[in-house]
Amino acid sequence: MSTQQSALSRRRTNLALATLFLGTFVLGTAELIVVGVLDVIADDLHVSIPAAGTLVTAYALGVSIGGPVLTALTIKLDKRTVLLAALVLCIVGNLIPVLTADFGLFVAARAVTGALGGLFVAVAFVVGITIVGPERMGRAISVVFGGFAVSGALGVPLGTLLGQSLGWRGTFIGIVVFAVLTSIAALAVLPSVVSAASGAGDQARYAFAPRVLAMLFLQFLVFASVYSTLTYIVPFLEGVTGISGALVSVFLLAYGVATAVGSIAGGRFADRNAARTLIVATIGTSVALLALYLVGAIAFLVALVMLAWGSFALGMVPSLQYRVVSLAGPGGALASSLPPSAANVGIAFGSVAGGMAIDSTTTASSVVIAGLVIAVISVPVAWATSFLKPPVVEGAPEPAGEASPTHEPA
Repeated sequence: MSTQQSALSRRRTNLALATLFLGTFVLGTAELIVVGVLDVIADDLHVSIPAAGTLVTAYALGVSIGGPVLTALTIKLDKRTVLLAALVLCIVGNLIPVLTADFGLFVAARAVTGALGGLFVAVAFVVGITIVGPERMGRAISVVFGGFAVSGALGVPLGTLLGQSLGWRGTFIGIVVFAVLTSIAALAVLPSVVSAASGAGDQARYAFAPRVLAMLFLQFLVFASVYSTLTYIVPFLEGVTGISGALVSVFLLAYGVATAVGSIAGGRFADRNAARTLIVATIGTSVALLALYLVGAIAFLVALVMLAWGSFALGMVPSLQYRVVSLAGPGGALASSLPPSAANVGIAFGSVAGGMAIDSTTTASSVVIAGLVIAVISVPVAWATSFLKPPVVEGAPEPAGEASPTHEPA
């Protein structure tokens, strides 16, 4: 290959990765934005706040259950076609609440778009890994997941601001516009990626093997630890740290930026040694939560600790995905849909655990202890999983090579 062709190849590869990043950014914003405008939605549709909260639950269930199911059903299809179809259907799903005042239909649309979002993420991981090659697998994963991290740090605050000023439907229209632009970009730059994987039944034997389930359990623990504290971080900042108003937003923004930087940078550590990265990151998360408990009353130190906490906690996500796909071997294409499911279950469990902690003690510091306990449990689990090895299968493709582009990605 000539130098010019190589340069062109890198350019198209970067454009494709940027498009996948934009896709997960849009879908991540669509998932999380409801939290920022929940009160506005409840008031406009004349439902209670808890009832409006089912919009969050419906999306999470869609990702957890529907994502793997749709991934299995589309396992043999061209990945580019699947991504485009998922984006187009997500556009429809996000338009439904704009065009109707039927709350039941809104909930159903959230569940469907959640399933489509889970499908998009799983396939985006496969496409990203395929076009960069196994040696840069972690960095491809970090780019795809980075879209979600940035959506939490940037997309949700901006979407919430838009929703508060123009109404929650304005937020959803903004999401639809960005989804349309992403679809156009995907059509223009994503290569056709034809699956070389076996059928869903054959892949399931590897995707649900005990070694993969062990990694999914670790992912569950990681997100349970984070969200047992993060769900109630505002009461902690107000009641323990003694800050309120706009300062709370500044602290949350700092945490969001740290998660975005950590998740993107984490890809390089995954490529070097994903198993070791998980051990270091789980220890770092535990230390950060212990520090948060000890210095909770000192605002400046809390800000620094939250930066470290976000970097460690989300910085290990590329390594978690890397290990799941690697340990699944020939079942990597199906296994790529499972970490988001484990993460969503962990988020739900963590929120409940944090709620029980704060209810039983009535002190906001207890949610940090709840997160710390789960984080400490994750350390020996991370150490134990470091000994797991991918399956040795005669004639099987590389874990990252289960799908191959039919032409140069450039």
